[in-house]
Amino acid sequence: MIRRFHLAGLFTLGNAACGNASVWLAMRYVGSHALADFLWAAALAPAAFVFDVLDGRIARWRRTHSALGRELDSLADVISFGPGPAALGYAAGLRGGWDAAVLIYFVGCSVSRLARYNVSAEALSAGADKVAYFEGTPIPTGVLAVAAWQGRIDAQLPGGEWVLGPWVLHPLVLLFAVSGTLMISKTLRIPKL
Repeated sequence: MIRRFHLAGLFTLGNAACGNASVWLAMRYVGSHALADFLWAAALAPAAFVFDVLDGRIARWRRTHSALGRELDSLADVISFGPGPAALGYAAGLRGGWDAAVLIYFVGCSVSRLARYNVSAEALSAGADKVAYFEGTPIPTGVLAVAAWQGRIDAQLPGGEWVLGPWVLHPLVLLFAVSGTLMISKTLRIPKL
């Protein structure tokens, strides 16, 4: 495996490391309630995105495309842009039963989006080195970072909480539902950097 590893792969692993660290920091925040843990966890999502953009550019620049690199990139993206944001949502206070269902849906959508991208990337690139656009939206976490910065997480979540049947729903979690649904949309096209 090491012989097939390229410089772009190090950036891909940087993406995965950011996603993994984001999950750990979100878990640490749940125990510590130290705002710095939450803000670092939120900051690692854009950092993962930067690593994700750079790994593709480096691979094209060095002409080191490989099946291993594509799969490594997808696995890193699954961590950074699926469970990472969902863990951040949970840490922010989206801990009701309906919240959990929506966060699971969000992760399922992110995994589905990446799987669809892997299957359709060659057709979407139309023979070019890179795909011109994403189908569906990128995965957001900025709203939670802003809420944390304003002291509006945990019991102060914007929108409060609703008891629906046996479980609690925080209306803020609906952003994850909309984002997940848009991620798997085939009609929405976002230009790729």
